[in-house]
Amino acid sequence: MAKKTFAVILSGCGHQDGTEIHEATLTLWAIHKSGCKYLCFAPDIPQHHVLNHVTGQEMPEQRNVLIESARIARGQIQDLNTFSAEKFDGLVIPGGLGAAKNLCTYATDGPQCQVDKDVAKAVKAMHAANKPIGALCIAPVILARILKDAELTIGHNDKVARDIGIMGGQHRSTMQEEIVIDTAQKMITTPCYMFDARVDQIGRSAENVITAMLELM
Repeated sequence: MAKKTFAVILSGCGHQDGTEIHEATLTLWAIHKSGCKYLCFAPDIPQHHVLNHVTGQEMPEQRNVLIESARIARGQIQDLNTFSAEKFDGLVIPGGLGAAKNLCTYATDGPQCQVDKDVAKAVKAMHAANKPIGALCIAPVILARILKDAELTIGHNDKVARDIGIMGGQHRSTMQEEIVIDTAQKMITTPCYMFDARVDQIGRSAENVITAMLELM
């Protein structure tokens, strides 16, 4: 049997302005641990802003989401505009505030956010092909904005849960390491660093998502 292949969409490098590195790395680890393959993607767009991860202050520079994401992917990454759903069995979006700043505008626009066109195209293509989609941490807001009636979780943050409802989603409250499986739409979500979590908890969360996705393939 051929190995299943996951597409992983990254949003930069660093949890304050890009992809949460632990969530991304442990998702990739879980994929390989399951005997599967992955290929990373990111949109070739300017980063919303650049933050100093020591002070949290904005820095006077501009970075590119694809180039920054390549740091996590060790250079093995492709522009998201080349994504083809027929080549993959599942799609995963790790969290980090880059998901809410670079992949969509949720961080600034809330439930009226806009999703990057290539992100929306990839999610819609996988959904139309009836292939599973996973999202970690804050990334489920992207699915809520694109796919109506999505059942998902970001933990139990009341504000984000309300926003998901405004966008047409159905939020389910969860604790760390728990997942929500929307079997009808083949979506699996987990809160990860929406809580004050340990790295081992992030690893188990990522593994739970990947395991559930494989069961839906």
